[in-house]
Amino acid sequence: MSGHVTAPAAALADELPSWVTLLRAPNPGPMTLDGTNTWILRAAPGEPAVVVDPGPADEDHLAAIVAHGPVGIVLITHGHPDHTEGSARLHELLGGTHVLAADPAHTIGGEPLTEPGEHLGGFGLTIRLLATPGHTADSVCLLVEHGDERVVLTGDTILGRGTTVVAHPDGHLGDYLASLELLSAYRGIPALPGHGPALADCAAAADFYLAHRRARLDQVRAAVAAGARSAPEVVAAVYADVDRSLWWAAEWSVRAQLEYLGVGARESDPGVSGLEHM
Repeated sequence: MSGHVTAPAAALADELPSWVTLLRAPNPGPMTLDGTNTWILRAAPGEPAVVVDPGPADEDHLAAIVAHGPVGIVLITHGHPDHTEGSARLHELLGGTHVLAADPAHTIGGEPLTEPGEHLGGFGLTIRLLATPGHTADSVCLLVEHGDERVVLTGDTILGRGTTVVAHPDGHLGDYLASLELLSAYRGIPALPGHGPALADCAAAADFYLAHRRARLDQVRAAVAAGARSAPEVVAAVYADVDRSLWWAAEWSVRAQLEYLGVGARESDPGVSGLEHM
């Protein structure tokens, strides 16, 4: 039986590459783990940095990002507020540096990231866009190469600890499973997540997530067969090991699971905010 996962989905990375710096935002919580990870990638001293996910609109955190300047570009993994709330202010503090996201609503000063496989060259790094919808419709991951080293920035598609919520109705479980299949190809490449510690192997984490999701689907099928029809009823049956204060978030994933299985929920969908973990 699949239980609530709070441990890392793969071995932790022993260390970060020398060209990667982590700035963790001061917004810890049960849904954001230790806080939002802002990743700073710099190919060499003096080269403009690539910033991934500015995080919340916290002036001290944004000032810490600016202190790592010059910054050549800011990239967004998805549009939840804990990753994007500080984007406009950071754009201002950096003097107009472009902020690029898949969603035009979160793109400032440039063109949205719309082409899967698109290469974002420059700054001494090779960055390839991986379209990985599921957690949200606009979720992307970034495969970054520097010399003979590679990393995958996974946003909230894969977390450093525990598993992520499929934020229905924006998120879609079928898309999420396909995205995990895509990420399972990156064997032996470290995953730099949107929350939690870096993982040693993106593919191993994706494999774990796929197994976990499939086990949860089996549990949902069993709950429905036993008579559960609404999302709250399924949550009570399947997520009994999860603190009740988080059941509202579990409902997002359950609604996505019911939709995937072709089972309607009686209640209307709740609104989706910028929280991740389940």
